[in-house]
Amino acid sequence: MSLAFILQSALGPVIQILPFLLIFAVFYFLIILPQRKRQQQLQATISALKAGDKIITTGGIIAKIAEVRETSLLVRTADKSILEISRAAVAGMHGEEEKKS
Repeated sequence: MSLAFILQSALGPVIQILPFLLIFAVFYFLIILPQRKRQQQLQATISALKAGDKIITTGGIIAKIAEVRETSLLVRTADKSILEISRAAVAGMHGEEEKKS
């Protein structure tokens, strides 16, 4: 047996798996890592909310925070309209999307 045949038979399975590993690496760096970073930034933003901040909810409501509670927020959406929303319903700070573009 020649050395080339031995190397080819030993590296065959590794070469077959290599394209899948490359595809996973591309997905990880282009999709998973940036999404994780955005999620961490959103969690930091939610934990730093205070009364008077303008937010956007996941439902698209633009509101001003009237009171901050442990697990929820009281927000004012119009002159006399106050809603209680979960902290998880906050999509971001109002005005951030204009700064990004």
